[in-house]
Amino acid sequence: MGPRAIVTGAAGLIGRYLVRTAPRWAPDLEVQGLSRAKLELTETLKMEARIRALKPDLLIHCAALSRINACEQDPDLARRINVEATVHLAHLCNEIPFVFLSSGEVFDGARGWYREGDEANPVNFYGKTKLEAEQRVLQNPRHTVVRIVLTAGTSRNGDRSFVEDMCRTAKAGKNVTLYVDEFRCPLPAVVIARAIWELARCERPGLYHLGGSERLSRWEMGQALLPWYPELEGRLERGSAQNHTGAPRPADLSLRCDKLQGLLSFRIPGFCEWLARRSQRGRDLWDYASP
Repeated sequence: MGPRAIVTGAAGLIGRYLVRTAPRWAPDLEVQGLSRAKLELTETLKMEARIRALKPDLLIHCAALSRINACEQDPDLARRINVEATVHLAHLCNEIPFVFLSSGEVFDGARGWYREGDEANPVNFYGKTKLEAEQRVLQNPRHTVVRIVLTAGTSRNGDRSFVEDMCRTAKAGKNVTLYVDEFRCPLPAVVIARAIWELARCERPGLYHLGGSERLSRWEMGQALLPWYPELEGRLERGSAQNHTGAPRPADLSLRCDKLQGLLSFRIPGFCEWLARRSQRGRDLWDYASP
């Protein structure tokens, strides 16, 4: 048996891809994915007993309450999962590498192309919980925080990625409103998984940004996806963030990833570039081939 890595949130989008791609990009590790059914983050004593029994050499923490509206509606639960459980896990991993997946939502989105050293100023409760957890995690020099933004891919239940959300709405016969003035730098989950595995092997803890090399509006993303998802045809509707209702959303969460890019063996692609390559190669859109 080799060193053991634990991935929390294994039923989620990124956690699932981390577990699936481990044989390729972390072949020397025994990787165990823990979903909510196997690790309830709010049950502290059970969580502690499970982690101590598994004795990991690395823990990648993907589990979170990540729906922005859900965090606004139940801030106590959001804080228990996103902050308190994260801090407790980090404490349990005090002597080993711990990788925490955070979010670009720690920024207010006023200007975009954020670097790791830029001032964080979250505008919603989800971002606030992620920022607080980051600060606690990074108190340990062995530990790492990776900020991501918007993820594409295929989840077990078809309800985790922004692409799945769009398609589910369209299939229900509803229009999908996409803002022309809200910008992100999306990436497929498989690229994120590969980057995290490589980062973990580098043994270079700290704070990193991980996003696509292209800054796209929500509307541009939808247009790029049309050739792949015919159910979206006629259902995409241009909108403006100025008319947004619900939890506050930052306007521009594009991230600069130079720091992480310097440690990786591959170039982080842009979203449209990824789609073009899949088309040329005739492979499944979100498969786990190399970028």
